[in-house]
Amino acid sequence: MTSWTLSVALAATALAGSANADQLADIMAAKVIRCGTFADVPPFASPDPKTREMVGFDVDLCGAIAHELGVKPEIKPVSVEARVPEVKLGHVDIAVANLAYTVSRAEQIQFSDPYYLAKEMLIVKVGDDGQKKADFAGVRLASTKGSTSELAIRLNKSQPLTFQDTGSAYLAVQQGKARGMVANTMTTTKIVNDSKTKGAEMRMIDEPMLYQPIGIGMKKDEPALTAKINEILVSLDKSGEINRIWDKWLGPNTEFKMTRTDKVVPITELKFDPIP
Repeated sequence: MTSWTLSVALAATALAGSANADQLADIMAAKVIRCGTFADVPPFASPDPKTREMVGFDVDLCGAIAHELGVKPEIKPVSVEARVPEVKLGHVDIAVANLAYTVSRAEQIQFSDPYYLAKEMLIVKVGDDGQKKADFAGVRLASTKGSTSELAIRLNKSQPLTFQDTGSAYLAVQQGKARGMVANTMTTTKIVNDSKTKGAEMRMIDEPMLYQPIGIGMKKDEPALTAKINEILVSLDKSGEINRIWDKWLGPNTEFKMTRTDKVVPITELKFDPIP
């Protein structure tokens, strides 16, 4: 075989290998999985004040996934808006960052089976006679600007009054500028608990304003990685490991006092109205 022929053959072999390569194989070869988490959104992921190491629910879940794979987790903090782009660009292997399924996101990245169903909840003053979300159609409700909470208000045909932060949205309700406030369950639970000792006492409307399946984000067209992550999530769920991590950061003995009752199931088995 001439040197030219050999070069062509080697190049063809390299191209074939590249074409057949997949992200899961790359992770296993590197013995590291790069996990994109929030940069500073406790209790999901934030720097520990003492050690400055990243800690939180999502960090521990990354660690559990890495352990199941037999590789090391590499935590890469990302901003809220960068979660999807970082996955698409291949800067992280998976995004474990309280990532809610939406139609637009699902067009860009692959979602794992959801591991819990988040909810956007409405809180109002205890004297408010509203009982379900339909009772608040047409009224002004506060939320953070550009959030899923704002979208939930609009979908309910209510009037959003938006702010840059949760504290300002809550203050608007306290001052009577809005009838209620919409935020995720963790935030609303904490506010309701805190309101028992300061300010006007609040209560939560039982009916969620919106459901949000939370999953792990991955690149599209990586079937081996998707299947493996789903397999691991089911295993962690059945073993009770996800519940253990949940209770550590969000459970009854934390300020959030939330109990996880969800199970890892294919998103097709969930009944919800997908967010655009």
